[in-house]
Amino acid sequence: MLKESFWKEFGAFIQEYKIVSVGVAFVMGQAINELVKSFVSNMFMPLLNPLIPDGTWRTATWKIWLFEFGWGPFTSSLLHFGILSFIVFLLVKKLLRIKKQ
Repeated sequence: MLKESFWKEFGAFIQEYKIVSVGVAFVMGQAINELVKSFVSNMFMPLLNPLIPDGTWRTATWKIWLFEFGWGPFTSSLLHFGILSFIVFLLVKKLLRIKKQ
């Protein structure tokens, strides 16, 4: 059996380093990631379909010599990254403003 002091030390560790808050932030981050991914894939990228020669961004590719580059999925990932980066920027900016007050 573990000693009672171990559990007290473990509880103090969790409180000091705010482990529960980190876990909640991780879960919320994953949820936001899924929302942004869905927005890009289902709302924004279909708007580009009329501009793509074969009509669907999921299979849009460039063939150069022996190589085939999937520029449609890359564009989707690039937009996903840009939107997530912007959300993180806004959150950090807001948190820093709150911290100064």
